[in-house]
Amino acid sequence: MAAIIDGKVISLAIKDELKKKVEELKEKGIQIHLAVIQVGENPASAVYVRNKKKGCEYIGIGSLSYELSEETKQEELLALIQELNEREDVNGILVQLPLPSHIDEDTVIQAIDPKKDVDGFHPQSVGALCISQPGFVSCTPAGVIQLLKRSGIEIEGKECVVLGRSNIVGKPMSILLLRENATVTIAHSRTKNLKEVTGRADILIAAVGRPKMITRDYVKEGAVVIDVGINRDENNKLCGDVDFDDVAPICSAITPVPGGVGPMTVAMLLYNCVESIGLRA
Repeated sequence: MAAIIDGKVISLAIKDELKKKVEELKEKGIQIHLAVIQVGENPASAVYVRNKKKGCEYIGIGSLSYELSEETKQEELLALIQELNEREDVNGILVQLPLPSHIDEDTVIQAIDPKKDVDGFHPQSVGALCISQPGFVSCTPAGVIQLLKRSGIEIEGKECVVLGRSNIVGKPMSILLLRENATVTIAHSRTKNLKEVTGRADILIAAVGRPKMITRDYVKEGAVVIDVGINRDENNKLCGDVDFDDVAPICSAITPVPGGVGPMTVAMLLYNCVESIGLRA
């Protein structure tokens, strides 16, 4: 049976490390503030925002909350972002996605000052990642790397397959694995012989957004399986992209859903907030 990679335990360890750093910064008179903007009342977004606020409180950084109505115009949102860009006391700006359909997400992301882009979504942040320059790294992929390293799983020299090519997870994930000297394949909906490709992976990272798509016939025996998916099954229960019960008996380590990658995303957001002090220097 696979070892369970516990994201709750690892994320708490990271938050405790950050708590100490924040205390040290406060002793030097440096206070960190994260501004969180939510537009509309998406229930999932509300949960994520609440978890981010709790995380801020735990490590000792201030959070500024902006809960805007569904009818908020794009111009109003952009004006708020500009105001926060100019505020010296705001270190990080997070706009919770998805946004209502009348607001263009790319325009909003690009409006955030790259030095305050703690989500790591701004084109400048992504470009910096590609050429190994200082900048914020997308929180979920950064969290996956921490899960692997802190679980004692060797990445260097391993064959890694990233299933999914989104700008938020798949693409940055592949770059971070390359940074760790892995051999990386990106697979997606148009990949031919998909089971053959994923079956080569020493480390398989599933980020496709399809409930329980990955069964044991996609996985090499003894592989490490990281499940980034957050879906609902036929009983409306949270589940991942991996059929956990089917895959766990044949792999060496696996993340559960919930309790795997999810807590790490919040931990790495907090990490980025603390790192923002160095990037603004």
